[in-house]
Order: sequence, then structure tokens, then C-alpha cells
Amino acid sequence: MIKRYKSGSRMSQAVSYNGFVFIAGQVADNRQGSLESQTREVLAKIEALLAEAGSDKSHLLAVDVFLPAIGDFDAMNRVYDAWIDPSNPPARACVEARLADPDLRVEMTAVAALR
Repeated sequence: MIKRYKSGSRMSQAVSYNGFVFIAGQVADNRQGSLESQTREVLAKIEALLAEAGSDKSHLLAVDVFLPAIGDFDAMNRVYDAWIDPSNPPARACVEARLADPDLRVEMTAVAALR
């Protein structure tokens, strides 16, 4: 059965199906925040969506990170590395990409197994 979470007319923030949960691109609400604060906010949103769907960060399978300035890679990783479960790191990609709003410093998507 497909289950959708926080659905709007265009998209759902998460969708679970067949033992997996797919998290849509998450961005910070505080667009004036630093890269570090935006990264913390994005990771908190991912964690909340995982919990709502019946998963957690130890069940992450993949994370995709989008940075408009790849020079922010190390700063983003300092926050990410403090958040991620080092015993269960997911597969990950990080690319430089123009985001929908020039004030956004990071966007992430994720896929996890349901518990």
C-alpha cells in the first residue's frame, strides 16, 4: 500500500511503499540562516519525516545533497557528520546545483527502509 505524508497539490514530503520511505527534497524554512543552520534544519525535517513514516536515520539507505556552492562541502559535512549514525552510514551523493531560491544553501533527499 502506498502512503503519502504531508501531501500538497504538487507533491508529498514523503511516500512509503513496499518497505521503503522516500523523502522529497527538504530545504530550510529560515532562508536567511547560515549554511550550518540550514543544514541542521534540513536534517531535522528529514528525521521528523522518517519518524512519521515509521523509520529513523539508522535505516537510511541513500541521501542526496545539493549545494549551490560546492565550496560549502566541508562546512555542510561538519553538521552532517555530527548527525548521521556512523554505524549505519547511507550511500550518498553530493552535487553542486542551482536551487529554487537563491537564499537556499542546501537541499537533501533521502531513501530509508521502514522499521
